[in-house]
Amino acid sequence: MHVVMLLYPDLTQLDLTGPYEVFGRFPELTLDLVWKTRAPVADCRGLTILPTHDFADCPQADILFVPGGPGQLALMEDEEVLGFLRRQAAGARYVTSVCTGSLVLAAAGLLKGRRATCHWLSLDQLALLGAVPVAERVVVDGAVVTGAGVTSGIDFALALTAHIFGEARARHAQLFMEYDPAPPFPGGSPASSDPALVAQIRAETASFQTRREETARRVATALDQAGAGA
Repeated sequence: MHVVMLLYPDLTQLDLTGPYEVFGRFPELTLDLVWKTRAPVADCRGLTILPTHDFADCPQADILFVPGGPGQLALMEDEEVLGFLRRQAAGARYVTSVCTGSLVLAAAGLLKGRRATCHWLSLDQLALLGAVPVAERVVVDGAVVTGAGVTSGIDFALALTAHIFGEARARHAQLFMEYDPAPPFPGGSPASSDPALVAQIRAETASFQTRREETARRVATALDQAGAGA
């Protein structure tokens, strides 16, 4: 099975590398890191990752995966990327994402009417694009599987591999990775955090979130117009 994992500038690398670590423990899965070219791609913190394929020579995905990150904003109106995702999704068994990668899938028209999740700061934007936002760490809606923010990518990948290969093998991978989260502080989600801290993070990201919502609204309008013209 081919796992086609989209690389792009300014992604959040843990959205990608968390699932990559899990998927890499299943020999049945071939992992393809794909971007427009094979030039190195820098994440939002400067970590450089090398694609294994470009769009032109990418094999057909059995599992199509899109990570999130600040660079997601540009992808939502990049027809080359959206067209690639639509073509791959048409032949994939599973269409998946972590964090704001679900907004990219939605921008491609792939989440219409589907239950999906996203990073908590952007979850409500899924509704603008025709998806049904669900505030859960991993959401499964048929062949669409989405994970919430950043660290949930490990949970997402373990849930998906359990579905495909059985719980016993997913548990084996989980133990080998020593994935037994015990964070040093409570409050890793808005529901369990001090409201003042949640408000602080919302204020710190307000400008970017406004841009993200404006983009989502433009894309939603374009999707509606395309649907009306079909």
